[in-house]
Amino acid sequence: MASEKSSLKSTVRVSITNFLDSGSIVAGASGLTLWTQHFGLSSFQVGLLGALSANAFGAALGALIGGPLSDKFGRKLIYTYDMLVYMLGTILVMFAVSFPMLLAGFLITGLAVGAGVPASWTYISETSQNDNRAKNIGVSQFAWSLGPAVIFILGTILAPMGLLGNRILFGLLTVIAFVAWLLQRGLGESKAWQDRKAYEKSSGEKSHPYHTLFSNKTSLKWLFFLIGVYMFWNLVAGAMGFFMPYVYETAGGLSNQEANMLQAVLWILTAVATYFGFAKYGDRANHRIFFFVGAAMAAASWIILTYAGMAQSWSLWAFVALWGISAGIGAQAWYALWATELFPTQFRAGSQGVMFFVVRASAGVWSIIFPAILSNLGFTVAGTFMIGLLLVSLVIGTIWTPKTRGKSLEEITREQYGDEFLTDDEKSKADRDTAAKGKGAGSSVAQQMMNLDK
Repeated sequence: MASEKSSLKSTVRVSITNFLDSGSIVAGASGLTLWTQHFGLSSFQVGLLGALSANAFGAALGALIGGPLSDKFGRKLIYTYDMLVYMLGTILVMFAVSFPMLLAGFLITGLAVGAGVPASWTYISETSQNDNRAKNIGVSQFAWSLGPAVIFILGTILAPMGLLGNRILFGLLTVIAFVAWLLQRGLGESKAWQDRKAYEKSSGEKSHPYHTLFSNKTSLKWLFFLIGVYMFWNLVAGAMGFFMPYVYETAGGLSNQEANMLQAVLWILTAVATYFGFAKYGDRANHRIFFFVGAAMAAASWIILTYAGMAQSWSLWAFVALWGISAGIGAQAWYALWATELFPTQFRAGSQGVMFFVVRASAGVWSIIFPAILSNLGFTVAGTFMIGLLLVSLVIGTIWTPKTRGKSLEEITREQYGDEFLTDDEKSKADRDTAAKGKGAGSSVAQQMMNLDK
C-alpha cells in the first residue's frame, strides 16, 4: 500500500484521464450546433455523433477492451499507449473537413476514453489507504468535473470565433493529452495487481475471470446494482453532457455563448461540490444518506426545469445550482468508488469494463432517441423521461447501499466472497485490518456512532 503522499501524487497523474474524458465530451457538445451548420447535418447525423463519441458507444467499446487488458497485462499498459490513441482522435476532429472524418475523430477519442477509465479508477483504489479511498476517487472526479468547467469557459471565450474556436478546443485537449502521456508513463504498476500475478504464477492457478464474474452470485448481484445506480443516472447526465447546449439553444432560445456560460457555471459547481463534498466527507459520512441527498437534488433539478420551463431565469439558475452540486456528490462518484471495492483484484478492472460498456452503450442508444423525442414530442415529455430515470437510480442506490466505508479492499473481498479470491498475503492483510478494528472498537462512543453504517 502506497503512502498517502505518493498515492495522492499518482492519483493526480491518473486523474488527467478523467479530465480528458469529460473535456472531450463537452468540447464536442459546445460546438455541436456549429458543426451541424457547417456540414449541414441531419438530426440522425447529430445523434450519431453523440452515440459514437466518448459519451456513448465509443467509450463503451473502449472500456470493454481496456478493462480485461488491464487485468491481464497490468494497469500500466493502458497508461503507456492510451493517450496516444486519444491524441489521434482529437487531431482528426481538429482538422475535420468532412462528416466521416469528424465522426472518426469522435469514435477514436471515445475508444481511448473508455479504455482509460476502468484502469484509472482501479489504479487509484488499489494505491489508496482504507481511510482515503473515497478522497482519492473524489480527486479523480474533481478532475472529471473540472474538464467541462474549463472547456465551457474556453468555449464561451472562443464562441465569437465560430467553428475555428471549437477546433482550437480540440487542439488544447491534444496538448493536455500529450502532457498526460508523459506523466503517466512514469507511473509504477499497482502492487495489488503485481501480487496477484505473482501468486497465480507460483500456485499454477489459471483464473478465468469472466467465467467467475458471470457465474458467481455475489459478483452478479453487484453488477446489477452498480449498473442500476450508474446507467439510469448516466442516461440523463450523458444526454446533458452532449446535448444540453443544443437544448438550451433550440428549446430555450439561448445563444451559443449563453448556453456555454450556463454549462460553465454548472460544472464549476460540480467541481466545488466534488472536492469539498465527496472528496472531503466520502470516507467519513454515512454512504446511504450521502447518496440519497445527491440523488434527490438531481431529480429536483429536472422537475424544476421540466415543469417551470426555461423562459424564467430563476428556473434555469435553480436547475444549474441543484444539478451542479448533485453531480459532484452523486451517482458517478459513488459508482467509481463502489465499482473498485466490490470485486476482487483479478477482475476488478474487467468488471468495470463490462459495466461501463453497458452504461455508455445505453447512453449511445439514448443519444439517438433523445433528439427525436425533443424535436417531435417537445421538451416537457423529454424532461419527464429524465425525471423517471433519475428516480430509478435514486431508489436502487438508496435501498442497496453497500457497507464498505473504512474497510480495506481485502476485507471487503473476504466479506463478499470469502477467502476464495484472496492470495495468502491478502488473507493476512485482511486479518490484520480486522484485528486493528477490533482493538479500537471500544475506544469511544463517538467512534462507535461513526461506524454505524460500516
